[in-house]
Amino acid sequence: MGFEIGTFLPLFFSAVAIGFVASLLGLGGGVFMTPLLLLSGFVATQQEAAGTGIAAVLFTGISASIAYYKRRAINARIGLFFMPSALAGVFLGGYIAGSVRSSWLTIAFGIFLLYPMTMMLLGKTPKELLPIAKGEASGLKFYVLIVVLGLVAGTATKVFGIGGGTVFVPSLIMFLGFDIVAAVATSLFVMIPTALASSVTSWFAGTLHPELAVPLILGIIIGAQIGPRVGARVPKKRLRQLFALVLLYAAVNMILNGLR
Repeated sequence: MGFEIGTFLPLFFSAVAIGFVASLLGLGGGVFMTPLLLLSGFVATQQEAAGTGIAAVLFTGISASIAYYKRRAINARIGLFFMPSALAGVFLGGYIAGSVRSSWLTIAFGIFLLYPMTMMLLGKTPKELLPIAKGEASGLKFYVLIVVLGLVAGTATKVFGIGGGTVFVPSLIMFLGFDIVAAVATSLFVMIPTALASSVTSWFAGTLHPELAVPLILGIIIGAQIGPRVGARVPKKRLRQLFALVLLYAAVNMILNGLR
């Protein structure tokens, strides 16, 4: 594994910015890292971008989960229920990533970006979309929900290199009656084993590039520490709308890149 200063520094400083923004927007950072790696030419395929970016998302989940654990905000019982199906989703995503053309996955990710982009354009994040619980699943409905959401989030983690929070957080609020803080904390808790499994499988598949992952990890850790310190002075709604335009640009370019 060799590091080139011309690669390390751009990725490091980009990751600092991503960590800063992600900590303010309540995102894991994967929605920015995958387009960064692919559209900037650091990697050649969607599989490599997702496999490398998810390693940095793993450290986002660990760092944030420690903070939420100290606040006793994590619902470990529900999180442990989700983990088996989420891990199964990672392996399902691995099969999909290995069977589907990279260009199709690139187009799919570009389309997926339109969801968080729309939320941020409205000045919101996915965790704020459903601020009031609509009901609580129980019995068979609960177990079906656990399996379906876990599979979807795990598959998205592997295929797109994201943490799965865009799936988990609104669903925990909507269907299980979680408040926002508990939903985010529990989602991050589930993110750790799924991101770890995705990173390990990507390593063995040859789609995780450590020389690219290390500067991303270092940068996003630093950026995530800076964000909360200055967050009180930043108009979050305007910041989200600004980065919605960045995501729109990335989404359009991902789709066009996949169509070529």
